[in-house]
Parts: sequence; structure tokens; C-alpha cells
Amino acid sequence: MPFGWDRHFLPDGRIVSTVSTFQPRTRRNVELLLLLFAIAVILLAYLNVGLATKGEVPVDLVTQGLWMLVFAVSLHLVVRWRAAYADPFMLPIATLLNGMGIVMIHRLDIARGSTTPTAPRQVMWAGLSIVTAAVVLFLLRDHRILRRYTYTTMAAGLVFLLVPLLPVIGSERGGARIWIELGPFTFQPGEIAKTLLAIFFAGYLIQARDALSLAGPEFLGIRFPRARDLGPILLAWGVAVAILAFESDLGQSLLSFGMFVAMLYVATERTSWIAIGLGLFSSAAVAAYFIFPHLQRRVHIWLDPWAPQYLDQSYQLRQGLMGLGSGGMLGTGLGQGRPDITPLADSDFIFASLGEELGLVGAFTILLLYALFVERGLRTALGTRDGFGKLLAVGLSFLLALQVFTIIGGLLRVVPLTGLTTPFMSAGGSSLLANWTIVAILLRISDHARRPLPDPAELEAAAAAPTSVVNTR
Repeated sequence: MPFGWDRHFLPDGRIVSTVSTFQPRTRRNVELLLLLFAIAVILLAYLNVGLATKGEVPVDLVTQGLWMLVFAVSLHLVVRWRAAYADPFMLPIATLLNGMGIVMIHRLDIARGSTTPTAPRQVMWAGLSIVTAAVVLFLLRDHRILRRYTYTTMAAGLVFLLVPLLPVIGSERGGARIWIELGPFTFQPGEIAKTLLAIFFAGYLIQARDALSLAGPEFLGIRFPRARDLGPILLAWGVAVAILAFESDLGQSLLSFGMFVAMLYVATERTSWIAIGLGLFSSAAVAAYFIFPHLQRRVHIWLDPWAPQYLDQSYQLRQGLMGLGSGGMLGTGLGQGRPDITPLADSDFIFASLGEELGLVGAFTILLLYALFVERGLRTALGTRDGFGKLLAVGLSFLLALQVFTIIGGLLRVVPLTGLTTPFMSAGGSSLLANWTIVAILLRISDHARRPLPDPAELEAAAAAPTSVVNTR
């Protein structure tokens, strides 16, 4: 943060103060070094899988390494060009998580002897997602532009949520109708909807936060909202309940509503919203438990996966738990475990696969990477000068944190399984596209937060402002 100010006099005698005594470094070289280190770790892990499974250096080691290098460094160059003051840690962390996910997917392809391996397709999706992030970063010159499309993003987000319900392209898997199928391609629109809804929530709450935070009666030291101000949270709750009822998707429902409550609390600083949100979601979850049989099975499996009547349905959870247990402290070693015997080991349970072969140390390292990424997102929110950017950065960071907690908590039996993907690591293209788009938006917000000088638009706004003293920082 800056430590001093310079004053500039406008022609009409008014003063514009700008930062000058502290010039923050862009730290792009730090980002490049960390990025190269991340790629080196990925290639070392890929080499280790080849040596452990086949006793030879993988023939595609160089080509896979070049693909990752080209994609990641290209995005770095776009960041250096278009967002020079962006956070230097987000891109390397996302690259390392994405690369380790590809390594584990490749290792599972070898264990299964698959004739149509998943890893090359995942590399393609990773490249497409990184290119998408570069395009977003290039076109989105200022994150505040997104505020103009507050209600447009709401409409688009709801459309993406409802598309899986269409009779022709909608598809149901694992009891949840959250997929669409277009020929040989499958896609999960809810992943894109989460980002769109985060933009809508940030835009709406920045407009309504005064009414939501200041008005209302006080009881036992807690200020509660007025009845007419409950509309936004009731609408968000209604959307979450609709998702739960029509698509049977507890995970998406939890993420959408949880993100909204978190952003609502940050916007208003009222703990009563958290209490109201938890009460609303808990009541909906309890009602859904009695209505939907598959939710009852998930809860029973969560409480006792070894119950005789649920042995078939709890097989995946039990295998994941035993795989994690067999990894011990340091793991069996990449390529030397048996993660392939766990169903959906490359998607829903990829963390269990990594935990088995990397052990407790490796699992904690992955969690630390996620925690560091979320911390950088929250740090970006703290340094952002505008309320919209602050709320958007908080919402996207909390969204990632809640998703990691939900999927890993389900694996460890902290919460029931929800079928969410592990960000950046699970097989699948829709999740990668959404997560890399989140990276691009956070990079753009952090660039705006760390820039030492005001944008030309800010100076023009200051010149047109009616006040006598304008602070652009």
C-alpha cells in the first residue's frame, strides 16, 4: 500500500492527490520464476509416473512439457502486457494444481490400460481454459465494466442453471440432472453459472448495501433486517431450493447460496444475515432430506459407510478412505499405489488418489496451495479501491474455498458427498473453463488494486467532480 501523496492542481483550482512516494514493483519476474518452478515440478512428477509404472522415461514427456510451458508462459506474457501489477502468485499456483491433476489423470490412464486415455483430452481442455483466461484478461480492461451487466449476468446465470432441465440435451448422472450432451461432448453449465451469479451478486449488493446494512430493528445487540429487505436473500434461497428440487444438485445449491450469504455479510457487516442464511438453507436441506430418497442415501452413507444395507452405494467412499489410509505419511509414491480401484478416481475422488500416492504430506501441500490462492484473492479484495471489485473478489475467493471444503470434506466424511469437482484438478472441461476465468478476473482486480497511479478515467472523473478536494486513491 502507498505511504505518501502528491498534489496536482486542476485548472479550476481544485486538488487531485495521487500516490507518488511508494512505487510498487510489478513482480512479474517473480511470477515467471515461480511459473517455471511449477512446470518443473509437474514434469518431474510426470517422469516419476513413467519410471514407476513402465520403468522408462515417458515418450511424450517433452511434448507434454512444451504444451504446458507454452500455455502458461503465454498467459504470463499477457499478464505482463495487460495487467503488469497483478498478483504474482495466483498464476503459478493455478498452473501447479492443474498440472498435478493432469499427472494423476495420466497415471490412472496407465493403471486402467485405457485405449482412449483421458489425460490428452485434459491437456487440451487446460490449454483452451488458459487461452480463455488470456482472452478475458485482454478484453476486460477494467473489472468495473462488469457492473454495467449486473442484471444481464443474472439472466445468463439462470439460463445456464436451467439448461440441463431441457428434455433433449439435458442429462442425469448420479441422481443429479446437471449435464448437457451435444453429440460426443458433455458440459456442466452450472460451473459457468457460478461466476455469472457472483458478478450479479456483487453488482446488486453494492447498490443495495446501505438499505441492507443500516435499516432494521435491533434485538439482543444484533440488528435484524426489515421485512421488505429480505427480498434478495429470499430470492437467492428460492433459486437454491429450485436447483435442489428440480436438478437434485445439493452441491450447486450450497455453493450458490453460500456465496451469496458470504458476499451479503461482507457488504453489510451484519451477522444477522449469516444466521438467517444458515436457518433458511438448513430448513430447505431438512425438507429435501425427507422428499428425495437419494439424499437420504447420501446422509446414511455419510453417517455409516460400512452399514450392510448401503455397502454397494458406499463402495466409492470406502475405497477412497482406505486409499487415503494406505498412503500414510509420505504416500506409496507416484505410480506405485492402487487409486484406480476407486470409482471416479480422476474426477470426484482425485484428491483421494493424490493423497494415496503422495501421502499426508502431499495432501496437506495441496490444501496449502488452495489456502494460499484463496488468501491472495482475499488480499486482493482488501486492497481494491472500489466496492464492486471488493465484493467480486471476496465472492470468487469464497466460492473456490467453499468448493474445496465441500468436496474434500465429503471425502473425509466431514459433510455428505455432493459430487462437486476439485478445482483445477478433476477431469472435465467445464470446471477448468470456469476456474481459469475466475483466475483471469482476480488478476484483473488485483492489477487495479496494486497500480500506483490513477487511471486516466479516474482523473477525468476527478476533473468533473463538484467537490473541492478529490482523492483518487
